[in-house]
Amino acid sequence: MKIGYRFHLNSILQYFVDDLADSFLDKQARWHRERGRAQRESGMEEAKGVVKHVLLAKFKDSTPPDQIEELIKGYANLVNLVPPMKAFHWGKDVSIENMHQGFTHVFESTFESVEGIAEYVSHPAHVEFANLFLPQLEKVIVFDYKPITVHL
Repeated sequence: MKIGYRFHLNSILQYFVDDLADSFLDKQARWHRERGRAQRESGMEEAKGVVKHVLLAKFKDSTPPDQIEELIKGYANLVNLVPPMKAFHWGKDVSIENMHQGFTHVFESTFESVEGIAEYVSHPAHVEFANLFLPQLEKVIVFDYKPITVHL
């Protein structure tokens, strides 16, 4: 009798757990549908499978130009060493607005997901490179974002 009772209780509990999970998944799916509809109606759409990792840097005055060039090449080579890193671009400030706050270089890496950035950050090749790169910087900002396309 106890075995049957326990089995029945487990069945009831499983029913409620399944019902709760279904309810959660329904709400999550509805949220994604509503979010997608709201983005379409506003003319904006989040890019699928793209996350950008942007690093703004100002190298120390004591870092010679040839060392900066080697560090940039090392950064670019991470795309060959870290699988989730899909692309790399860099550049120097050319703005006439003088709002750079002292930052001179920008480095942009492309990933397919936020999880890919997490894998990149902990990857041994990135850790080794960061230990060479970061000490040469006077200041740095890192910003990760999912691009949003505006449809007019």
